[in-house]
Amino acid sequence: MAGDQSAMQPLVESFQRKLFNYTWLMCGQREDAEEVAQDTLLKVFEDWDQLRSPEQVKPWVFRIARNYCLMKRRHSVFAPASEVPIEDVALESRDEAADERVIREELNAELERALREIPETYRAVVLLRDVEELSTAETAELLDISEDNVKQRLHRGRAMLRKRLA
Repeated sequence: MAGDQSAMQPLVESFQRKLFNYTWLMCGQREDAEEVAQDTLLKVFEDWDQLRSPEQVKPWVFRIARNYCLMKRRHSVFAPASEVPIEDVALESRDEAADERVIREELNAELERALREIPETYRAVVLLRDVEELSTAETAELLDISEDNVKQRLHRGRAMLRKRLA
């Protein structure tokens, strides 16, 4: 916050993977996701002095990413007719046994399919709450909806996922 640019490196390291995973699942195309993640980090650096509460950095970063995703989806040259498989995004341990890796890939493929099938309204809430582990209040502020609405969308989104995964 005092202008030390080397202090930004830990921020980049802690957000880079999560931010890319989020933008990939929301944008649907690797090229768009890479651009959105990069634009998000640049915007964070440019507007760092506008962050009022350092403890709110995660929701702030994801709000910026969400806004860039929405803008990118409106102007993307890539047709989002198909979503990106979640197994391409998921981190895998290199020392997993081959059968565990195959099972993980199959589960990730099913989860990706189910996530792709639920409306974006619910998908955004599920990703922010269950994957990014934002609080209900943080998610509500980020999506500019009430906490009750977040709870409702999360409940419905999870129910839709359960139904599709059953």
